[in-house]
Amino acid sequence: MSPTGRPAPTPGSERLIGVISDTHGLLRPEAVAALAGCDLIVHAGDVGSPSVLAGLRRVAPVLAVRGNVDIESWARDLPETEVARVGDVSVYVLHDLARLDLDPAAAGFAAVVSGHSHVPAIEERGGVLYLNPGSAGPRRFSLPVSLARLRVGDGAVAAELVTLEP
Repeated sequence: MSPTGRPAPTPGSERLIGVISDTHGLLRPEAVAALAGCDLIVHAGDVGSPSVLAGLRRVAPVLAVRGNVDIESWARDLPETEVARVGDVSVYVLHDLARLDLDPAAAGFAAVVSGHSHVPAIEERGGVLYLNPGSAGPRRFSLPVSLARLRVGDGAVAAELVTLEP
């Protein structure tokens, strides 16, 4: 079982998705190291600089959404929402969970990934996993610097938070 009580993916059949958010222009070497080996990286917004996405693309393919600080011309091509499909699992990605305008369970999503709050969290509601990886960018207040990993396979999804020690 995963920490949320959901069945964990079967070893050998799983795909690893790195989840990062709120980098605000800073791609920490610790984050790059923690994402090594991922099949896909999802950035949940507040990227801050195109160099962050370029650095992540050196690790794995990247799916990214625009956050509220992504207002410069380079960010115009980033969508506000995105869907990551891994096998038979769909993950809905947006920056600010308060802007969620659909019922993820009814829409067939196994998980919802968001950022914005800088507070890392894993929660299950109505059969849907909600994941906020926290912020991997500049430290704010006393919040941890973190990211997350999603393990996906055989229709199951499980999440883990990774605290980065800069």
